[in-house]
Amino acid sequence: MDRIRWHCRRGLLELDLVLTRFLERDFLNLSADQRKAFEALLEYPDNDLWDLLSGHTEPPPGDSATVVKLLRDG
Repeated sequence: MDRIRWHCRRGLLELDLVLTRFLERDFLNLSADQRKAFEALLEYPDNDLWDLLSGHTEPPPGDSATVVKLLRDG
């Protein structure tokens, strides 16, 4: 979990806050596939990830979309 927490540290403060809050509150409740999807989202560049979370772009269908919805609702 420390590795994932480290990847939640971002250059954009807004992302840092959203991702860290999600990790602390919701990550352990995710299914294994959703956890993998969350980790894949962490590979996105900051601006692309922020566009996903702020609703400017839509995520690919599947577990990524579910995780993005949880992040948006958080």
